[in-house]
Amino acid sequence: MAALAGPLFLGGCETSTKLGDLFASKVPDDPQTTASITDGNAAPSDQPSDAPNASGLMGADPYDDLNTGKKLYRAANYGLAERHFRRAVEARPKDAEAWVGLAASYDQLRRFELADRAYNQAFGIVGKTPEVLNNQGYSYMLRGDYARARVTLMQAKAKDPDNPYVQNNLELLEKSMRKGKGVQQK
Repeated sequence: MAALAGPLFLGGCETSTKLGDLFASKVPDDPQTTASITDGNAAPSDQPSDAPNASGLMGADPYDDLNTGKKLYRAANYGLAERHFRRAVEARPKDAEAWVGLAASYDQLRRFELADRAYNQAFGIVGKTPEVLNNQGYSYMLRGDYARARVTLMQAKAKDPDNPYVQNNLELLEKSMRKGKGVQQK
């Protein structure tokens, strides 16, 4: 796992996508994920979503828990997305992309203590990548914790100075600080 994608976006905030397609394109109404949208609906599969696929890799089956969680997240169904991401990390505890999806879902559900735990799991797998730091920084913005958001986003920027998602989040942070409000979720 080279780097992680995390859950932020252009309606306010963005992340980059280096782990799969969890956050590959923009969803205008979702302030936390740049996700590729296919059909937005989970479809039934002949194979149970928690069964290993032929390649043995989580995410290779379009109907496994990881991909189902992504689809549900992109459809703004965060409660069900959380359930599928949780099942994905239970099946594959070393899948950083699933941990980031779980953290993003927890952020949207405002379960920040659980989001922190999921981000820490992702850090334990791939290290403090700019993508995960960026997502965690956005999480702090959601809470109104601007000091921690700034420190975390600056760490992400130091690791990847040209990352447009990190820069966008830093700009969003500055706007939020001027207004004295937390980032508004949609």
